[in-house]
Amino acid sequence: MKLNPLRLFLLVTFALFTARGFAQEAHWNTDFKKAQAQAQAENKKLLMNFTGSDWCPWCIKMDKDVLDKKEFKDYAAKNLVLVLVDFPNSKHQTKHVQDQNNDLKKKYNADGFPTFVLADKDGNEIGRQVGYLEGGPTAFITKLDSFKK
Repeated sequence: MKLNPLRLFLLVTFALFTARGFAQEAHWNTDFKKAQAQAQAENKKLLMNFTGSDWCPWCIKMDKDVLDKKEFKDYAAKNLVLVLVDFPNSKHQTKHVQDQNNDLKKKYNADGFPTFVLADKDGNEIGRQVGYLEGGPTAFITKLDSFKK
């Protein structure tokens, strides 16, 4: 059977979307209200990442060493709704996101970066990790699990 270019394209596209649908990936939300609604619907905890994603060296290191790793992504997909509360220097954000992030920073008293706040589905703080945590995803997951007990 000979595949013409259009059929080949459609076949590859279908395969990619199907594989993506089965993969569990962590997704960082930028809209707190939507993330909270998702957490309530799925009965999950909220993990807020207060970061300076494009200028804070410890934030960038935490992303690379922990948040971008498969172990954390798998854990997060099963247990958390992730919220990125970013204060970048050069990345564009809408006024809505900037205002929301400033309000969240005040509400959760996040003075340094990175700060991770674990909250219940209603937004009540359960625990926090301030600064970079050594030990990779295993140490960070252990820390998050310790808050839930």
